[in-house]
Amino acid sequence: MNILYQGILERYFGKETTLVYGDGNIDTGIVLVGEAPGRTEVEQGKPFVGQAGKNLEEFINILDISREDLYITNVVKFRPVKYNPDTGRESNRTPNREEIRISIDYIEQELSIIKPELAISLGNIALKCILKDDKATIGIMHGSPISVKFAGTEFALFPLYHPASIIYNRALKDVYLQDLHKLRNYIKREKLI
Repeated sequence: MNILYQGILERYFGKETTLVYGDGNIDTGIVLVGEAPGRTEVEQGKPFVGQAGKNLEEFINILDISREDLYITNVVKFRPVKYNPDTGRESNRTPNREEIRISIDYIEQELSIIKPELAISLGNIALKCILKDDKATIGIMHGSPISVKFAGTEFALFPLYHPASIIYNRALKDVYLQDLHKLRNYIKREKLI
């Protein structure tokens, strides 16, 4: 699958693309699904490191678990970027529909192998991908488990705002923290750790 995905990306981008695959405990019952890697993730070859990793540390501390209790991945395995012609620099951007479309088979195979009991989606991209519903929104669905069937397996999906969203919208911080406490209670009640 890795070779096929890389081949599709080479056709799409016209060059070899650095991929950041999932990382963590494949025998866990909990999978964390983000959107796409950023610059630091590409540099280190691991999801949720750098600033995203700092946000993840707070996240797992509130949940009273460790990174080793999770399998962490992204819907899109490469860094979507936008270029600023004035500065010549690139920055992260949200994956577009085509990038998600060419990545969906990979995330489906990943989750079909792991067979999680719980998937935690971070933000709209992961939520829409797992629900296969472009109209799903995190603003409506956050903070409560949803029973889903995805990639031939059934599990609970717990949608959360992406931790980076509270950097850009400080008003979400209280809601985000409340949702994390609900998630912690759910994990303990279901004895997932």
